[in-house]
Amino acid sequence: MKGEEMCPNPIMRFEDGNFPDYVMKEVVRAGFTSPTAIQSQGFSIALTGQDLVGIAQTGSGKTLGYTLPAIIHCNNQPYLERGDGPIVLVLAPTRELAQQIQEVAEQFGKSSRVKNTCVFGGAPKGPQLRDLENGVEICIATPGRLIDFLEAGKVNLRRTTYMVLDEADRMLDMGFEPQIRKIFEQIRPDRQVQMWSATWPKEVQQLARDFLHHSYIHINIGSQDLSANHNILQIVDVCEEWQKESKLARLLEEIGSDNSSKILVFVETKRKADELTRLMRKDGWPAMCIHGDKQQKERDWVLGEFKQGGTTILVATDVAARGLDVDDVKFVINYDYPNNSEDYIHRIGRTA
Repeated sequence: MKGEEMCPNPIMRFEDGNFPDYVMKEVVRAGFTSPTAIQSQGFSIALTGQDLVGIAQTGSGKTLGYTLPAIIHCNNQPYLERGDGPIVLVLAPTRELAQQIQEVAEQFGKSSRVKNTCVFGGAPKGPQLRDLENGVEICIATPGRLIDFLEAGKVNLRRTTYMVLDEADRMLDMGFEPQIRKIFEQIRPDRQVQMWSATWPKEVQQLARDFLHHSYIHINIGSQDLSANHNILQIVDVCEEWQKESKLARLLEEIGSDNSSKILVFVETKRKADELTRLMRKDGWPAMCIHGDKQQKERDWVLGEFKQGGTTILVATDVAARGLDVDDVKFVINYDYPNNSEDYIHRIGRTA
């Protein structure tokens, strides 16, 4: 941990955090008994208004770690006036993750009427603009669409005092650094900034040095090195490209007979996702797929079907490798091995 001398004690029980009643009501309703490790320390730092870097593995509760303090922050600011931009801005790399963050903001913010909107490409601009014009305390956005609105003068960040970069490492991998820097230029200097990530590569460290106050606190849960979740059984089958289809068919015969088991199949390209889905459906497997070329409406629907068990096999490119929160994923199949070990670890983490 960096900045230990300024670090407040962790909040080990929700009851000890002096959270307002409206937050505690939602915590109880959600059935949470105690904060996760990253939340215990993250809550106490975020609530003191300090800048923070939080590194923890996928599925450790990072979203709630910054959302609860964000809602409390909003409720301690003057009310929004006409033309005001958001008080809280959360940047995320993909539409799926942005929408998932919105679900948490909606769930925990509704009791105190903290409004939110989700701004991302691939969906009509009209409803997103309408939300922003009507005034929202929390804006969750992917960088590209937010830049479009900023450049068109449709939104301003003059009221933004709480800024979060979620999956910061992934955003840099996807080439969003210029957009992130452009967004930071428009945010007031007295902001509170938090970066949440699963890894801590040099590029993320540089971003932290450039945009967080010098005295920021860095918390790390687990090893600094990225490692696979030890609870996951990994089986590697090295084979030729032409053998993959028959091996997948055999594997599905073994594991797919239990209709309640959810299976996530990762492929490298959009074309392969479509092709493989077609083949699997031809063989009688109820597969669906998502990738970046699909319409947002279709991506939402397919994801909803997979979450609710309407389909048990989802074929996906890496748009589903991070932040995808689906219960009961029993198997992850890497039909195409990813380009780096980091992506592999995030993919298999979907089963954790």
